[in-house]
This record gives sequence, C-alpha cells and structure tokens, in this order.
Amino acid sequence: MKRFSIYMAFCLFSLLSLAQTQPTTLYLLPGLGSTSHLFDRMVFDSQYTIKHINYPVPDSGATMTSYAHVLAIQIDTTEPFALIGTSIGGMLAVELADILNPTKVFIIASAKTRDELPPRYTFQRAIPIHKLVGENLIKNSTRFLQPIVEPDSKCDQNVYQAMLDDKDPMFMKRAVEMILLWDRTNYSDAVVHIHGTKDHTLPFRCVDADYVIEDGSHMMTLTRADEILQIIQFELE
Repeated sequence: MKRFSIYMAFCLFSLLSLAQTQPTTLYLLPGLGSTSHLFDRMVFDSQYTIKHINYPVPDSGATMTSYAHVLAIQIDTTEPFALIGTSIGGMLAVELADILNPTKVFIIASAKTRDELPPRYTFQRAIPIHKLVGENLIKNSTRFLQPIVEPDSKCDQNVYQAMLDDKDPMFMKRAVEMILLWDRTNYSDAVVHIHGTKDHTLPFRCVDADYVIEDGSHMMTLTRADEILQIIQFELE
C-alpha cells in the first residue's frame, strides 16, 4: 500500500510539473500591414487564453530590441505562455524571447535573424531611401504593391485592405526602419519557424524553416490558417 501511494504521488507530481510547463496564454503579434484580424481563422483549443499584442507608434530611432522592451509590458510572465508572430511580429517575438521566457515562439512568414532577410534589405540599409519617403506614401505603396508581390492576397483583398486602413502610417514608416536596421544574429531554441515556399516578401530560399507550407505565401497566416494551426497545436502538445 505504501509503495502504491508513493507511485501515485510520483504520477501526480509528474502531471503537475507537465502542466506547469505547458503554455496557458498565447500572445499574437501581427505583421507590418495587418492587425489582430490576421489570426481570425485560427481557432485555438479552449484550454488557451488568446491575447493580442497592441503596437504603439515606436519612438523615433527605436530599434527592434528597444521596441520589444516596450511591448514586453503587455505580457504576463507569471504563467506559462507562448508567442505567435507573423512577418515583423515574428521578428519581435524572437526579440521578446531574449527578454522573457516563453515556452515556445512561433514565427510565421518571418525571419529569425538579419541573415534571413533578402539582399534588397541590405541595399536599403546602405542607401536609406525610406528616410526620404513620407509615411503616407509608404502606407499607400503597400496598398498598391501587396496584391502584386503576394498575388493570393487578392482572394481576401477586402480583409487586407481593411487591416491596412487601420494601421498608423507613422508606425509603418518607423517599423520599416526597425526591420532595415535589425542586427540580430542568433535566436532562442524555443523558436519554431513556419514558412511558405511562395513567400515573395521574405523568400523561402533565404530562410531555414522548421516547417514548410507548400505554395504558402507571406499572407498564409490568413490563407492557410488551418495548416499552420495544426503545426502550432502539435508543437504545443
């Protein structure tokens, strides 16, 4: 009887330990031209609490790291949590992993380090043309170029245009500069990278992904939500 009690106590301790390491809250970080609606088609299990990270306008001269510190105050670290970010949201999630202690960090159609950014970003960093461009022009050019660069966005054009309408032009201008000046060269072991083979914004050939979505584009958080959700739930089990 004593041996049985010890065994049961061990099992209970193991279950409690496992429960303590599983994330209970998932924090979602959208991309440059998107909002929390980007994740609307991901219906997570009821065991998770979903919270959306809000993006205030970065201070002038903000870096990806300094801005991540600003966002960190929105995250409750007293309970296990995971981060899910797409595009610049994924880059910020990688930065937050160094500041906080997430169980998992999922980045979708994003980059883990500056080395995974395409060569044109290096050119724009060396010749900062973006500084000469007004914030409204950046927003309007995104509206024009998005369906050309990522054709499958046309399937949900009204959704993307509505999200873009909600974005602050100054946020977009300063966020672009944060991406161009990003200097990260390493990343946490907690990072899980999901990328599409037809991502034209952050080309698949430039990244080393853990999971590959065939024909997935930069917009696949919305257009291929079910497949991405399956990967995330598998990793969280």
